[in-house]
Amino acid sequence: MHTTNPSNFSSGLGAPRLAKLRSHPGTRRCERGFTLIELMVVVAIVAIIAAIALPSYQQSVRSSRRADAVLALQQIQMAQERLRAECTSYGAGLAAARVCDPGTPANNRLALATTSPDGLYTLALSNISPTGYTATATAVTGTSQASDTGCTVLTLAVTGLTLTRTPAECWTR
Repeated sequence: MHTTNPSNFSSGLGAPRLAKLRSHPGTRRCERGFTLIELMVVVAIVAIIAAIALPSYQQSVRSSRRADAVLALQQIQMAQERLRAECTSYGAGLAAARVCDPGTPANNRLALATTSPDGLYTLALSNISPTGYTATATAVTGTSQASDTGCTVLTLAVTGLTLTRTPAECWTR
């Protein structure tokens, strides 16, 4: 029966032979660890991977945080429709308290904050008319959303029976 030494299977050289090959002639010391070049190669590879992955990760985070603006604009839309059903006109602004003044529609206010729930966007109403309005969410300067290319301002416009969301690519689910 033929027996083989299991230490010869790992890389073709067994651990004792590898240690023997790496030792310096005339010394009993065996080299262990990594060389500086090997460490620098690993550091370079990690840096390249990080340089590629980080921007992609940041864009994913910005895209998911866009939901903060979408939620806030949808809340405005729902509040506007509730107010219009009761007051026959849309609200002209956002305030701490809801105001319904059928005699003076310009005084109507929605009981909503002027910032999105997570504080990443500033909210505003404009182009108020008896048949529509425009709600805008603008990324707050100094937040990561301010770097959300092409999506720093999200708009929801209601004109008659038409609802328009711009930019369209920023509203995708």
